[in-house]
Formats: sequence, C-alpha cells, structure tokens
Amino acid sequence: MNMSLSRATTLAVISALAMLSLAAPSWAQQNVAPAAPSASPVQQAPAVSQAPAAPVQATQPAQPTAAAAPVAPTASSDATAAPAGREGTSLKATTVAPRELSPWSMYKDADVVVKAVMIGLAFASLVTWTVFIAKMFELTVVQRKLRRALAKIADARSLAEAQFALGAKGSVLSAFLAAAMREARLSAGISSDAGIKERAASSFSEIVRAEARRIRLGMGLLATIGATSPFVGLFGTVWGIMNSFIGISKSQTTNLAVVAPGIAEALLATAIGLVAAIPAVIIYNHFSRVTKGYMELVSRASGAAGRLLSRDLDRTHISSHGSSHSRAAAAE
Repeated sequence: MNMSLSRATTLAVISALAMLSLAAPSWAQQNVAPAAPSASPVQQAPAVSQAPAAPVQATQPAQPTAAAAPVAPTASSDATAAPAGREGTSLKATTVAPRELSPWSMYKDADVVVKAVMIGLAFASLVTWTVFIAKMFELTVVQRKLRRALAKIADARSLAEAQFALGAKGSVLSAFLAAAMREARLSAGISSDAGIKERAASSFSEIVRAEARRIRLGMGLLATIGATSPFVGLFGTVWGIMNSFIGISKSQTTNLAVVAPGIAEALLATAIGLVAAIPAVIIYNHFSRVTKGYMELVSRASGAAGRLLSRDLDRTHISSHGSSHSRAAAAE
C-alpha cells in the first residue's frame, strides 16, 4: 500500500513537472513579440520529449525564451513607429499651403464685381493724375503769358498802342482789347461815354465768365472722383466680405487661413478707392487756389482794357471840343 502511494506521488510529481514544462514555453510566447513565431515550435518539442526528465532539464528551455524577451520591444516599437510615420505624412498632406497675399494675387483671386470696382477706381486714379499734369501745364502757361502781357501794356496810352505792343499773341488781354476797340468803333458818333463804357464792361464780363469756364475745365471731374471714390471702394469691400462669409458658411470653418484671403481682397477695393480719392481732393483744392489767382489776373486785365478805353474816349472828346473851338474862332 505504501509503495502504491509512493508510486502515485511520483507519477503526480512527474506529471506536474511535465505540465510546468509545457506551460513555460506558452507563457514565453505570450510575452515575446510576433516577430519570431518560428521559435515556439522548436521550443515546445524538447519540452514534450523531455517531460520525464529532471526538473532542472525541464526549466532549461525557458532560458532562451527569457533571453529573447528584450528583443520584443524593438519589434513592437518599429511596428508602432510605422503608423506614427504614416499619420505624420497624412497630416502634412492635408496641411493647406499658405496663399500669397500680394496686391496682384488678391486682384486675380477677387470676385468679378470686385475686379470691376478695382479697375474703375484705377482708371479714376489715372484720370486724376492726367488732369493734374494737363492743368498744371495749362495754368502755368496762361499765368506766365498774362503777366507778360500786362507788363507790356503798362506804359500804353491807347487801345491801338496796347494792341500793337501785344502783337498777334493770343491771350485773354488781347480779347479784352479787341472787345473794347469793337465797342468804340460800333459806338462812333454817340456822345454818351457812360453807355459805351457800360457796354464794354458787359463784353468784358462775358469774356471773364468764358475764361473761368475754360480754366475750370476738368476740375468738376476731380471733385466727382474725390467725392465718390471712397463709396465705390466701400461697395467693393461690402461685396467681397459678403462673398467671404458665404464661402465660410460653405466650408463650415472659421480658420483664419481660410477667411483672411477673401477679406483682404475685399479691403483692397477700399484701399484703391482711397488711393484714387485722396489725391483727387488734394489736387482739386490746389487748383482752386491757383485758379483763383489766375482769375485775379484776368480781372486786372479787364480793368486795364477798360482804362485804355476810357482814355481813348476822353481824347476823342477833347479833340472834338478843340476842333469846335477852333471852328468857332475861325468863324469870328
């Protein structure tokens, strides 16, 4: 009975050792990475064949497994590094490249209405500078010419002498002298000097008004551009911002990189409007002062022609009175 018990105990110990030797490779396989699946069959075969051996021999196959365990994190880190790399690549691929926000690129990307507003404002700015160059040249020339003409007739004693001194040069002073001489010629035989001077002054007023209209030509255009350009640019800005908000609602994002280009394109219209309006207002005010100075010279020329006409009329009356006195003395 004791021998049977000892044999049963021995068989139980041997079976337990065999089960431990079989369980050790399986536990090692769970901790080892899938990078070396071919080693497990090799490790399991000795464990089954050496099951009746001593406990020391049964635990030997687990040693290579434990030695191979540190290799597993490297394989797992490589396996996890690959998805991370792919994720970074996908993030880089989805990153939107920044748009160039130069004035030309903003103009090209703008809406049709905003483009039309920008082109109109650019044309208005071109007209402003064209009028500025033309009027500056014109006012400089006419002012210089009129000053020289007034200097030439300063010592003239009659209309004929003043007209001879001016020659054939066309100026507003020549028009005044011609009008005075025409009125004196048409009023020949009329003894009323006041009527002749009044009619000559009326002709002078017409010449002054015509010269004022001529010299102010183009200034109304400057005033219109200066007054309306900011509002036209504001219209382009409102239209562009409206389109930007529509694009935001369609893209369903409030990212500044998506919103900024459209708003910048809209604000460019206002900037061009101010670029067209500010010089127009400044140039208009400058020409208003210059024109006022020129019209003062025109008034001086009108007064000079009127004085020469008055001298001619006085000489005519003096000569007529002298001839009448001489005829009366001869008759006596």
